[in-house]
Amino acid sequence: MPELPEVETVRRGLAPVLEGARIVKAAVNRPDLRWPFPENMAARLEGATVKALRRRSKYILADLSTGETLLVHLGMSGRMQISGEVVGSFHHTHPAAQKHDHVVLDTDAGARITFNDARRFGAMDLMDTATQDQHWLIRDLGPEPLGNGFDEAHLIAAFKDKRSPVKTALLDQRIVSGLGNIYVCEALWRAGISPLRQAGKISAPRVAKLVPIIRDVLREAIEAGGSSLRDHRQASGELGYFQHTFRAYGREGEPCQAPDCAGKINRKVQSGRSSFYCPACQR
Repeated sequence: MPELPEVETVRRGLAPVLEGARIVKAAVNRPDLRWPFPENMAARLEGATVKALRRRSKYILADLSTGETLLVHLGMSGRMQISGEVVGSFHHTHPAAQKHDHVVLDTDAGARITFNDARRFGAMDLMDTATQDQHWLIRDLGPEPLGNGFDEAHLIAAFKDKRSPVKTALLDQRIVSGLGNIYVCEALWRAGISPLRQAGKISAPRVAKLVPIIRDVLREAIEAGGSSLRDHRQASGELGYFQHTFRAYGREGEPCQAPDCAGKINRKVQSGRSSFYCPACQR
């Protein structure tokens, strides 16, 4: 499932093409993906100008001139593909339609944005821009990890007396939004904190240390175009390459790369997800 860096990478790739562009044609080729599409979605998109393209947690949000916002969730295999004569380095002719091209948007500049999703775990919805914070996918989200709302005081308070493992706590989107399995594993390795440790039993200074580490991991991943493990591609079609710098995730049985550590990376399943960590230096 794409995490914050992958979604932000896609948003950045789409922004030069969509922001300020008018959608002259919208094709919705099926009634639903993970959930049903909103009623009359194609008609509500056609003629609208994209005023801004934002990200909230793992969702891409396109604010439209109609007063609505288009929400896009990539799911497990969703891709936003750009074709046509558009700005920047994208100069691809429109490819032949593919089986899983579920939503296709054509702009007044000649660009085409195709949402392709083979597994159909992605989603799109339209919501009133003025009340978008009340949307059921957004209303309970915690602060953005790269925003001002996510700071040491917030995380210390969120972890206080919490009995769940720190890995589980950091994946709780109500505590901090956008984090997923990969980047939590990497951040905990850098912080020297075991994913098995109860969140409420970690000292306040160690919790505070996590905040800048999480931000560093996410920023590095965004600059690398995210992590391409299976399906993720940037809007340009290129793969991300942060996976080549993993220090914990996916490295089961390999030597720990922490200085002066002789341990090996272990894997343990927590709540159905694999945690990768070094039991020698992560406590």
